Amino acid sequence: MSKILKFLMIFTIVALMMTACAPAATPAPVVPAEPAAATVAPAAPAADVEIKVGLITKTETNPFFVKMKEGAASEAAAKGAILMTAAGAKDGDNEGQVTALENMVNAGVKGIMITANDAKAIIPAIKKARDAGVMVIALDSPLDPVDATDALFATDNFKAGELIGQYAAAAMKGKKAVIATLDAQPGNPVSKLRHDGFLKGFGIAEGDPSVVCSGDSNGDQATGQTVMENCLSKNPDINVVYNINEPAAAGAYTALKAAGKDMDALIVAIDGGCPGVQNVVDGKIAATSQQYPLKMAQMGVDATVEYVKTGKKASGYTDTGVTLITDKPMPGVDSKDTKFGLDACWGKK
Repeated sequence: MSKILKFLMIFTIVALMMTACAPAATPAPVVPAEPAAATVAPAAPAADVEIKVGLITKTETNPFFVKMKEGAASEAAAKGAILMTAAGAKDGDNEGQVTALENMVNAGVKGIMITANDAKAIIPAIKKARDAGVMVIALDSPLDPVDATDALFATDNFKAGELIGQYAAAAMKGKKAVIATLDAQPGNPVSKLRHDGFLKGFGIAEGDPSVVCSGDSNGDQATGQTVMENCLSKNPDINVVYNINEPAAAGAYTALKAAGKDMDALIVAIDGGCPGVQNVVDGKIAATSQQYPLKMAQMGVDATVEYVKTGKKASGYTDTGVTLITDKPMPGVDSKDTKFGLDACWGKK
């Protein structure tokens, strides 16, 4: 064997021995990857949030408030809301409405609709409710001041009075007017607005000598009859009778008829309930200004649902409309006939 071959064999053997004895390679350490930033989706509002809505009316019996309650109930059912209702024991019962407000706030309502019996006395209770996060909407009756509630959904009651005042003035055709006004109790904001509107529409001011008698009917038929009887005893020549609403007008008509004067007096009213419009059809009332309580209540429920879902409160004044209803239209006074009135009326026909 040559020296070169021996050298190559020895070199190969040594190389193999060195490889066998070499320590195993240390694997590179595994560095964990940085965790990805967690993405937190915003919480969606619960689909089944319980929405409680409150409705407090002046009374339970007046057809106007009965229809308002119907409108609120149907809209609450449609929107999946729970409706709580309450009312004063009678027109003018502020204490009963205060108690109802407190009870509803304690029950967890998110919005309260109210037709206030007293525009000022109710304000402290409403302030407490609003301070507790409850949205309060006045329906039909504004508070004094108006911004004591978050919003007002109502007939323009001054305009309602003005329309029948304009109508009565036109219907008298220049004949000397001897006027009686059957109002509601002092402090009732709707009563004042309608009364003042009537005077303006007729073209006279408070204290005008043509107004020979005024009384508080409380919007009630029996009381209205009594007030009219008293007015006739003071002045049997009364030939124009303004009424805060149609029940009072019905009472006035009864008193006039009993005295044999129902054909001599022009009776005008406000509300637009079905019995009142029927009295226009029958000639007992010459004209009435129709308002829409169902619409007011529906809008109030919708506003409360919106508040719960979005946090956005209703605000300001929304006019829910008024229409003069008569079958004896007068030039220059916008009106609709009783067919329109009966189609749009409320209460029992």
